[in-house]
Amino acid sequence: MAFKSPNDIAMGMVQVGVKKAALSVKKMLILGFLAGAYIALGGFLAVRVGGAVPNDVWGSLQKFIFAGVFPVGLMMVIIAGAELVTGNFMTQPIAFLDRKIGISGVIKSWTFVYLGNFIGSIFVAFVLSYLTGLIMEPVKAGDVVTKMPWAAYIVKVANAKTALTWWEAFWRAVGCNWMVVLAVWMAFSAEDIVGKIFAIWWPIMAFVAIGFEHSVANMFFIPLGIFAGSDPTYVAFTQTAQGIAAQAPVLKATWETFFLNNLIPVTLGNIVGAGLFVAMVYWYVYLKAEKGEVARVSKGA
Repeated sequence: MAFKSPNDIAMGMVQVGVKKAALSVKKMLILGFLAGAYIALGGFLAVRVGGAVPNDVWGSLQKFIFAGVFPVGLMMVIIAGAELVTGNFMTQPIAFLDRKIGISGVIKSWTFVYLGNFIGSIFVAFVLSYLTGLIMEPVKAGDVVTKMPWAAYIVKVANAKTALTWWEAFWRAVGCNWMVVLAVWMAFSAEDIVGKIFAIWWPIMAFVAIGFEHSVANMFFIPLGIFAGSDPTYVAFTQTAQGIAAQAPVLKATWETFFLNNLIPVTLGNIVGAGLFVAMVYWYVYLKAEKGEVARVSKGA
């Protein structure tokens, strides 16, 4: 399979950043909505496939099953076309460092794509996951509800994510977006769809299985946990003997803890992971002209 060299990828990412900066606000919002929805759909698939797998029986395999299907979201973003802000945390800085766009091109892209991502994620969480009843589906023995596995799982996820300390969330986000933008970087190197899929799958599977934090994914997971955990049916179930036996947790996450404990530090960590460890490093290695140099770094690793 043909692929671009690291030097070619770096130069290509600069051009990608230029094109992203030139988009109109309307297109940023629309493409941002799509990317948020695609990542959320990948997240919902992961919850539906992995959420009902008992962790005490399957152990780390449960995480692998969850992580193994989540990358479909980024595959849709890259191959179908959409604007994901965590990727833009890399493309805009490298174009800025190479003096192809100004700071306004960075801020404009980050602001409106982030907003579009948020709207798309919330849409999938509320409409396609909650209002459809899919996250609230029970398991019954006769007419008695014995489990609400998907609701219980997403409530556990929301509780855990909002219980992180600020610095735990920040550093997990740094690791996450370092890997996410490497997936974007490597996917750009591939010349065919199969190559792009393989390049995307491994880093995304890895960051999810490890337990790192992704701001756009959390725009889906935590609100969905709040929707499910505050549903009267679920609240009533947690107070029954069946709910207690099924270890259905009471919702502790709130909108305040979502924003303050998770979304803010995770967003900042995602910026550092992409901007520092990928954009700045590769710009310096492949694009920055050193004293005495007359051309770009030669092709190759």
